[in-house]
Amino acid sequence: MQKNTDPVLYWIGLSSIPGVGRVTFRKLVKRFGSPERALAASAEELTSVDGLSRKITDAIGTFAWREFAEREAAKAAESGVAIIILEDPAYPDSLRDTPDPPLFLYAKGELRPEDKNAVAIVGTRKPTHYGKTVTHRLAGELAASGFTVVSGLARGIDTQAHRGALAVKGRTIAVLGCGIDVAYPPENRTLMEEIAGTGAVVTENPFGTKPEAGYFPARNRIISGLSRGTVIIEASEDSGSLITAQYALDQGRALFAVPGNIGSPVSRGTHSLIKEGATLVEGTSDILAGLGVKQSAACRTTGTRPLPLLTPDETAVLKCMTNEPKHIDSLMNESRIAAGALSGVLVNLELKGLAKQLPGKYFVRED
Repeated sequence: MQKNTDPVLYWIGLSSIPGVGRVTFRKLVKRFGSPERALAASAEELTSVDGLSRKITDAIGTFAWREFAEREAAKAAESGVAIIILEDPAYPDSLRDTPDPPLFLYAKGELRPEDKNAVAIVGTRKPTHYGKTVTHRLAGELAASGFTVVSGLARGIDTQAHRGALAVKGRTIAVLGCGIDVAYPPENRTLMEEIAGTGAVVTENPFGTKPEAGYFPARNRIISGLSRGTVIIEASEDSGSLITAQYALDQGRALFAVPGNIGSPVSRGTHSLIKEGATLVEGTSDILAGLGVKQSAACRTTGTRPLPLLTPDETAVLKCMTNEPKHIDSLMNESRIAAGALSGVLVNLELKGLAKQLPGKYFVRED
């Protein structure tokens, strides 16, 4: 039986050998010219490679790498997943140009040339209503402007970033810290399928890889690496999003941060980034300007939609509302509208899509 000589098998095979990480993989390829030649090298040739331990040289000769690689390739074929190696023309140029690109990507969906115009949006898994609203809006406006929105499919800001792009039928890419066949978090399985249907879901991890904590920092370098710039929305001082921010800087990419409530713990990380030089974002125009893009040429949306016809009471109440939840008692005191009338005004604002009621008689502005 003739052996499969697909180059992908050798890339997967060499990287699957215990002890062969990205650094050792590159060292072996530099010495022998290709993964295939490295796998075929004799024990004597392998020992001539600086820094290669006896344990690794023995593993290269004994590990069942081909069986593993063929299983991965079969799973990919069965599930409609492409495995894109670093030297493949389909591999994203923006990611290839980073200091530590993945050796290959598992991709479900389609990576396109226009994805070179991508912006990453990441942040806390426990956002405020303000954070969710801002994320959804910025992602939608960027996607409608022709940008691909990149994020990590995590709960919170990541989820809102993907949903914001999908809401305007734009492109979005989800980067996983687990296997391509693992939905994490589980409640985002449907979202993951939606993204794969119109954009792409990618990872560097083999099939079946569980979402362990150690995989996420490495995942973050892919998020920033795929993007021209990274936007951080709500991040605490120890947030993983700050790792993504650092990767963006190391990769020479633009870094943006959205300011938040000065009393909120999830604003401390973003405010620190702004103090350290990240571009402060008040709207999509700040991101486009930071990327050197003329908004008039790029935007297909005008941002804030025109307000519908409002009564004087509706106008007064709307002026008192923000993206932060406000209790009905506060709205009554600020607008000086009686409780009975105020309830009717709030219902009308909800029907017009300008307000939303939250649990506990709190309201937020939605325009």
